[in-house]
Amino acid sequence: MRKAIINVVIIAALFCVPNCTDSKSHARAIFMLIDVSGTYAEEVGKAATVVNYLLSGLEAGDSIMVAGINSRSFSEKLIIAGATFDSRPSKRNAQKKMICDAMQEFASKKESSSYTDITGALIQATSYLNETGCKHKTVLIFSDMKEDLDKKTIRSFPIDMKGISVVALNVTKLRSDNIDPRLYLNRLNWWEKRVIDAGAEEWIVMNDLTRLEDYVGTRR
Repeated sequence: MRKAIINVVIIAALFCVPNCTDSKSHARAIFMLIDVSGTYAEEVGKAATVVNYLLSGLEAGDSIMVAGINSRSFSEKLIIAGATFDSRPSKRNAQKKMICDAMQEFASKKESSSYTDITGALIQATSYLNETGCKHKTVLIFSDMKEDLDKKTIRSFPIDMKGISVVALNVTKLRSDNIDPRLYLNRLNWWEKRVIDAGAEEWIVMNDLTRLEDYVGTRR
């Protein structure tokens, strides 16, 4: 079932890209990454709520894709759902329902990975966003932002995120952060430098999810 959903999503996204390109000066493209490693996997239900909120504000020509952050995240296999929204309301509503259903299924499985490849996920998200041709491109990262790679995974190289905004959502504090808050602050500073050096438009940490409404509303 999961494989079938992914195939439908990818095919739909590919066919819908021209709609976004035709109105790229106004359309928005969002790629939401959801951390499923360690104890952060318990936050997936909250991430599903965020996706539902995002869907309510997306219009014809806008795009959204949702994927997990896993041990090695540069893979289409981790795509949960997504679409570029049709101009017909009935079709658009069906697309949104499909994404909601896929998110509910994903959250119910409560999957957890051993490692956290945030960099690979960012590269995957950037590739998709650039393909849409949309002017406003945003990566939302639902994670504690603690990257943990196995010894074989190589991510220590520059990445290119030119023209993309990066928003870290719900950056929960680890037990070690509570002992030494500098660890938390240093982690966020490190990621800010990484994405800005990669050419990103902006880096925002948004732990108050009520701010998301105002932020997304300005991305058109």
